[in-house]
Amino acid sequence: MKKHLISIAYETYSTDYELPENTKILKEQAEKALGSAYAPYSNFQVSAALLLSNGEIITGSNQENAAYPSGMCAERTAFYYAGARFPESKIEAVFILARKQGESDFVPACPCGSCRQAMLEYEIRQNHPIKIFFKNKVEGFMSIDSVSDALPFKFDAASL
Repeated sequence: MKKHLISIAYETYSTDYELPENTKILKEQAEKALGSAYAPYSNFQVSAALLLSNGEIITGSNQENAAYPSGMCAERTAFYYAGARFPESKIEAVFILARKQGESDFVPACPCGSCRQAMLEYEIRQNHPIKIFFKNKVEGFMSIDSVSDALPFKFDAASL
């Protein structure tokens, strides 16, 4: 037996002022998108704002449904819309925000496994990394350089 270690690099931003300039706009758009979240069952609102290579910003929010699991996460809502509306544009970055319904403070929320896999497919298809920003557990925000970093043992249909 041989033991291996996987590690990823990530950046932290203590305040909004430390965020890269174009990322501040993404965060603002993600904040606005939280208002369209439909989360009557979990009371957990999530939004995602994507920056595309053509300069467009696409947002999405979670949309729950009584016929669970028919709802959709914010990340996949935004990614699928971007893919349908701007198929030639690459997704450069995504900013994810979450909060408990009725509260204003953001809570840490990294994409779920299904969203990571869906996002990874876009990253592979466009042959370009997608940077992910989300709330840090302590204060501020954090980022990783690629969806692949969030899914180290990824399933890639192209490798079958």
